[in-house]
Amino acid sequence: MAEIIQIQVDVQGDLATIWHYWNDPKHIEQWHSASPDWHTINAQNDLRVGGSLTSRMEAKDGAMGFGFGGVYTEVVANQRLAYTLGDGREVTVTFSQIAPGLVRVVETFEAKSQNPVELQK
Repeated sequence: MAEIIQIQVDVQGDLATIWHYWNDPKHIEQWHSASPDWHTINAQNDLRVGGSLTSRMEAKDGAMGFGFGGVYTEVVANQRLAYTLGDGREVTVTFSQIAPGLVRVVETFEAKSQNPVELQK
């Protein structure tokens, strides 16, 4: 059985704004990166059950890159996303307003067996 990874971050802002930034492709391209020396060069997001989320991440020096994609199995606006990655792993993301102006985002996913868990966090 795959190890489960859970990442939690508290973000300043209101729920609707954070939801929008998480899901809008132009914003995904700004925040979705493995580390400061990587960037997302393209993102598409069909935010509905059965819709696809896809992106292309590359090292800024052009040395390598990879595609990322999944199909939504659940979309509850401003609350929860669930999707299945192309390799069959499951991902959930929850959004909750924990205080005025503060949103907690929790992403839970199955670790990829061929990569170190710490590298995936």
